[in-house]
Amino acid sequence: MRHDDLIQVVRWEEAESVLRAIRTAVFIHEQHVPEAMEWDEFDVISVHLLARDAAGQPVGTARLLPDGHIGRMAVLKEWRGQGFGSAMLRKLLQELMQRHQQKAQLNAQTSAVPFYEKFGFRVLGEEFMEAGIPHVKMTLSLQ
Repeated sequence: MRHDDLIQVVRWEEAESVLRAIRTAVFIHEQHVPEAMEWDEFDVISVHLLARDAAGQPVGTARLLPDGHIGRMAVLKEWRGQGFGSAMLRKLLQELMQRHQQKAQLNAQTSAVPFYEKFGFRVLGEEFMEAGIPHVKMTLSLQ
């Protein structure tokens, strides 16, 4: 299911509480990422997406760093598999193309590699640990 119309670009200053709530639920509570590792100086300078369900309730978020790295993609557990992650990724790729970026880059949890591969991302290099979770670098040419 396509949810592209339910994804909006938001500023950290305006949506911090709801973005924090989603990321806290997914990364800190569910995946046990240490809270000190979740929050950084990049939130205030990144582009953020907020996914909402048809009733307007927040269900997911992602961010795009100034250097073009995609990160902090999170969909609340009960909403996974319904297309929100795909809709957010499409929106982020559109944003990168509007910026005339040559490629999209991200660090994917290894469990999410098949999701990103569906969009054409390819693994670069070896697996590494980040916040106690196995990750790989992935890239997608936008040319």
